[in-house]
Amino acid sequence: MKKILVLVLTAAFFAGINCALYLSVTRRLKNNFSGADQLHMVDVGRYLPFEEESDLVRMDVSLHFDEGDDLPVLDGAAALVPVYASVIENCYPEGCVTYEGGVFSDDNYYGENFAPDSVMQYQNTVRGFNAVVDGTTDVFFTAHPSAEQMEYAEEQGVQLEIVPVGREAFVFFVNSGNPVDGLTSDELRAIYRNEITNWSEVGGPSRMINPVTRVEGSGSQTMMEYFMEGDMLTRRKLLSLFGGGIGYSFRYYLTDLVGNSNVKMLEVDGVYPDSQSIRDGSYPLTTDFYVVYRTDNDNPNVRELVSWLTGEEGQKLIYTVYG
Repeated sequence: MKKILVLVLTAAFFAGINCALYLSVTRRLKNNFSGADQLHMVDVGRYLPFEEESDLVRMDVSLHFDEGDDLPVLDGAAALVPVYASVIENCYPEGCVTYEGGVFSDDNYYGENFAPDSVMQYQNTVRGFNAVVDGTTDVFFTAHPSAEQMEYAEEQGVQLEIVPVGREAFVFFVNSGNPVDGLTSDELRAIYRNEITNWSEVGGPSRMINPVTRVEGSGSQTMMEYFMEGDMLTRRKLLSLFGGGIGYSFRYYLTDLVGNSNVKMLEVDGVYPDSQSIRDGSYPLTTDFYVVYRTDNDNPNVRELVSWLTGEEGQKLIYTVYG
């Protein structure tokens, strides 16, 4: 009987712990706006050149590379996959995008299996930038490289051309259940300096703020560091994990590439980041994006492509992609 009693009491003890954890942690996390900070991978399979079902811009252009040409290899940040894939679709010969195993597969870390001889690559920001410096990629589409990335190029003795080709919005977002619709630039900086730590301080409910950051070297993190003027938190408060999340990214990545309906973009300084406010400059956090290539790249088609991208047709294609 004593053994049975001990077992019953032990079971009750652990059941009590589980119940307490549910009430104090799990239930609170279930609806705490933290879905905003979940990372989503880009579905590269939607943007494969020369595939009838691909979501790419198709238009009549004057720039056409032939099969025998020295075709520039293109790579880029996640948010710019539709841009450089559309360039390949319109300007490159069919058959120049190849896959390991012969067909596209998304069973990879970045959702790609492009063969080494493919003109389209997808290594994302950090690896893709290094590939340009190392000479395995010709043209890289990206936000402005970070100081660390430029330092890497300098260490390798490589000079780069960095050419602006378009504009994009840098946005902050929260879970759609968060009642806060907008913040000022000063409030955003205060949140990411741990000076504002509760949503009630900015018109929301009494709940801690969970300020989510991105991986170092990514385009969005580089932009965030610029926005924060070099003064940004390096670690979150432990209990902020239980609060409502806020994150940041580029508009096109958030709205079109990952299409997460559970989050909403915030107004910044009273202006919502839509295509009109980006083009007319009223949204305060607009930024250029660029193509990067080595100055010693002797492939003439690299400069021809970059010149086309900055011309009327290239600009039309880019802004058609961004709607």
